[in-house]
Amino acid sequence: MSCRAEDLIALLEEVAPPEWAEDWDNVGLQVGSAQGEVEVALVCLDFTRETLDEALERGAGLMITHHPPIFRPLRSLADTDPLARLLGDAFARGLCVYAAHTNLDVSPRGVSAALADRLGLVAHRPLAPAAEVGDYKLVTFLPPHEVAAVSEALFAAGAGVIGDYRGCSFRLEGTGTFVPGPDARPAYGEPGRPNKVEEIRLEVRVGRRELSAALEALLASHPYEEPAYDIYPLAGRVPGAGMGRMGELREAVRLAELAESCTRALGNPGVRLAGDPERQVSRVAVCGGSGGGLVSTAARAGAEVLVTGDVGYHAAREALALGIAVIDAGHYHTELPVVGHLASMLSRMAEERGLKATVVASDRNACPWSNGGLD
Repeated sequence: MSCRAEDLIALLEEVAPPEWAEDWDNVGLQVGSAQGEVEVALVCLDFTRETLDEALERGAGLMITHHPPIFRPLRSLADTDPLARLLGDAFARGLCVYAAHTNLDVSPRGVSAALADRLGLVAHRPLAPAAEVGDYKLVTFLPPHEVAAVSEALFAAGAGVIGDYRGCSFRLEGTGTFVPGPDARPAYGEPGRPNKVEEIRLEVRVGRRELSAALEALLASHPYEEPAYDIYPLAGRVPGAGMGRMGELREAVRLAELAESCTRALGNPGVRLAGDPERQVSRVAVCGGSGGGLVSTAARAGAEVLVTGDVGYHAAREALALGIAVIDAGHYHTELPVVGHLASMLSRMAEERGLKATVVASDRNACPWSNGGLD
């Protein structure tokens, strides 16, 4: 079937739900309309003149970028501003631009997972597990013979989902009491008199995005004139999600060999190393992008080396003091594997859903740093 930008965005949000993003981040739709038809979608690391031109040349209707082009507040859309010109060009050409940033960082199928796979880590898992899920528990009370209809309405609205399980609920018998006012029209009992009704307490889990629809379904299907319901925010773990990944090499290698492997696998000749080059390592933590702040977390997790980017002087000193080595393979190079990884995954998902769209990885991603031609 034909494909709209919103169809591919929905697939992406299965991989990296926007609610997983940090509060300070700006993920989601950046430019254009999600209603537009899409035959080609381009995945890139950055929204630049080069990647925008590539998207237009390929006939892409959707650009999926890791770094949000609108990250800090725009003071103007005047054509004297380079970013404003790019955004204006994209909008004028009918292009939809969508950003998945820190939500893709913590995804179990995201940035660090792609890096771990590229480096050959096995059995990798979250280094710093994501702390909270933005889900809710929706509770209501109703007569036993009404439970089936109301629960089915809630399930149809997206409630009652726990992982790979659907139609999940909990039901408990009890007694409800109430005194209807003189103008009330109760489904059970009499106005002005105390009433007791045998009821079922029905509980379902609801995602943040499904809460509004679930509440509408509850109110529409509930037999009572004034349904009683409670909404509880839930805290917990996002299964498999978190910043960074922790895994093992198939066999121990010298730290210098691992650094050389990073150079080959990631294409960065400027890899830096803090630690004894002759040390044997097998337990490896990785974090695509800027992961210097995870040094102590990696050390506590038992990692012998952390592979990441943007490691500062003091973070390297901290690592040496904690007995963990660090390989700084660069922000760009440690994030780049996710571009092809995500394009392939979305292509497969689109094909499985019968969506007629091609998702491609940009070949014009470029690191802003170079060695200036120096050897």
